[in-house]
Amino acid sequence: MSNSLSIIVWSKDGCHFCEEVKQYLDEKEIDYQTIDVTHHEDRRDILELKYGVRHVPVIEVGSGNHYQGITELGTNHIEKALNQLA
Repeated sequence: MSNSLSIIVWSKDGCHFCEEVKQYLDEKEIDYQTIDVTHHEDRRDILELKYGVRHVPVIEVGSGNHYQGITELGTNHIEKALNQLA
């Protein structure tokens, strides 16, 4: 995987699915950043503008100005995106 690849996990406190995503990335030793939407409706507004959803987790995978937003639940969607970019 490219060193310039960036992963951002949009999540909130107490979200089981968000923790599952982070655990998956940790187990694969993949670096990521987290944007916490807990108590930040403006951040949910950003998700709605970008991807048409207000729920989390949303995972952004990409580099530069080209990011793929993953809004589906399940780590298999993340794995598929990572494999496509590898």
